[in-house]
This record gives sequence, C-alpha cells and structure tokens, in this order.
Amino acid sequence: MFALRHTCSVLSFCPMAISRIQRKEPAVVPTKTARESDAFEQSLRPKVITDYVGQGEMKGHLLVHMEAARKRKEPMGHTLLHGSPGLGKTTLAHIIGNEMGAQIRVTSGPAIEKPGDLASLLTNLEAGDVLFIDEIHRMRPVIEEVLYSAMEDYALDLVIGKGPTARSMRLDLKPFTLIGATTKVGSISAPLRDRFPHVFKLSFYTRIEMEQIVERTAGILGIKLDERVAHYIAGCCRSTPRVANRLVRSVRDFAQVSNESTVSMSRIQSTLEALGIDDVGLDRTDRLILSSIIEKFGGGPVGLSTLAAATAEEEEALEDVYEPYLMQQGYLQRTPKGRAATKLAYDLLGIQMSEQLQQQLI
Repeated sequence: MFALRHTCSVLSFCPMAISRIQRKEPAVVPTKTARESDAFEQSLRPKVITDYVGQGEMKGHLLVHMEAARKRKEPMGHTLLHGSPGLGKTTLAHIIGNEMGAQIRVTSGPAIEKPGDLASLLTNLEAGDVLFIDEIHRMRPVIEEVLYSAMEDYALDLVIGKGPTARSMRLDLKPFTLIGATTKVGSISAPLRDRFPHVFKLSFYTRIEMEQIVERTAGILGIKLDERVAHYIAGCCRSTPRVANRLVRSVRDFAQVSNESTVSMSRIQSTLEALGIDDVGLDRTDRLILSSIIEKFGGGPVGLSTLAAATAEEEEALEDVYEPYLMQQGYLQRTPKGRAATKLAYDLLGIQMSEQLQQQLI
C-alpha cells in the first residue's frame, strides 16, 4: 500500500467496479458527437491543419508542438482550447488527432456523471490516443480530481472499500493526450488548468478569413456563388464559422427551392431578410437586446438578470452567446452597474440619442 498523491483519494470504488476497469470494459458515456453532430457538420470540418482557415499564430504553435512530439515519438502535450461557441474548438481537436495519427475518444463534461465513468474511459485509451472533453468546465470537482494523476503521471489512484478495510490501488495508464474545450476558461479550477502545458484561445475571425470559409463551404456543398456574394455573406455571420456554415446551408435551400443554379446577391439578401439577419450579422434577438436597453432602460446600465427577464432569454445565453459579438462590434458595453448601449447601437437602430447621454459617453 502506498500513500495517495492527489486528492482523488476521495474516490471509493467497489471491487466489481475495479474488475470492470481492469477488464477494460468501455464506460457507457454518451458523447457530444453521438448526441448532436450529424453527417453534414462532419463533412464541413477540415481534416488537416493546412485546411483550417484562420487562427494563424495558434496553428503555428500547434505545428511546432505536434512535430516535436512526433520526433520524440510521444503523444502531444495536453491541450486546453477556449473561446466563444462556434469558433472551431471541436474541429481543432479532431485535426490534432488526425495529424498525430491517433484515435480520438469524444465525450463532454456533463456526460461524465461518476468518477468510475472517467476511470473507464482513461483505462481504455491506447498509447497515443486523444481524449477530447468538450465543456470541460462543467465537470464536477470530484471527477475533475481523477485527472490530476492521470495527466501528470499517467496513473490512476483509487481507493477500494470504505472505513478501516479501505486500501489504495494504482492503475497505470498508457500515455495519452487530453484535449479540453471550454467557453468559460475562468470556471476551470486552477489545479486542473495549470496541468495543461498548452493553452490556446480562439479569437473571432476576420472578414477575409470568413470569406475563405464561406467559399470552402459553398464548394463542399456544390453551390455556385456570384461575384461578391461570399464577401457579403462573410459580413453577416458574426465572425463565426459555425454561423457561416449555417447561413450557406440556408441559402442553398432557398436557391434550390427556387430552381436557381447560381446564388445571386438578391437571393442572399432575400434569404437573410427571411431569416431576420441584417447586413452586419445581427439577428432578431441581438436587436431585441439593444432595443430593450435603449427603449426600456434609457440606454442602460441595466443588470443581466433584469435584461434577461425583459428579453425572455436565459442569463447564460445572453452572457455567452449574444454579448461577446455585440461587445466586439461596439454595440454594447459592460459597466460596473450593468449593460449599456453605445452610440453605434443607437445609430444602428435609427434612434436619436439624447444630449445628456452623449455627454456621458464623452
């Protein structure tokens, strides 16, 4: 018997569970891929890093780390990817697995309900495999602690039984790469975050990069675009590839129903109008948020919970989905007292700003 090195000693496994892990029976953990992804999304994802558009500095670092790992004949170091939804974290995880010639196992933080589920996943990994955990910030602390020794020592420390008869046990793991993805890197505990040697933030994409993504997606879907159409769509997709793919797919459907072989500018504009999306990428909810702040709360500041009640949206959706892009584009600002609309928001909605508010902004 040896002393446990980490706080995962709080785990308690029955002999049956240990037997299941040692026999390497797979844990029944539903994955995000099984629940949400479909053939369409998979077909649009690039398979190699050279096909991945944007995030140039991060791609350069990844290429160095992957090449160094290949030369050492080791798995790549554990990697944490964070950024707003739809920027390509899951795609990058699959690319890393493909580039390293490894099998990737996919799960998500909420899907891992018990420490035994994670232990089963870890013991079933082969040498060099990639374990991708989406929404890693939503793992429970007792489950998170299982990863400490697994990430550092490729070992799993367990406690069998309870009370005076309890005994410790260590299971050796094969070297693997853990890739975590999160939209809330601050919600990950410091001990777990510090165990990732590579931490990358995905930024919003430029208009040129979005245009390249639109053209690539249109090519995969077999859509012909008139001149300047891709550039126009690129300005309407919130600097987010997931939104761009969704818009191109919608445009294709509208064009096919109208028996149009080529997508024209008028078709794009009519489709976006039908979807409630304007030429800067804001949808009905974005405009509702801005108009509510201006018309109901005098331009702000207004608290998040109050704004959520006024717009019939969840606080988490406002904070994680809508606000980042509105703030990036300069339509919204966060103050110590709450959210406030900027002059750009007034101009966008065609509302006259009072002289008093103009003086406050100055």
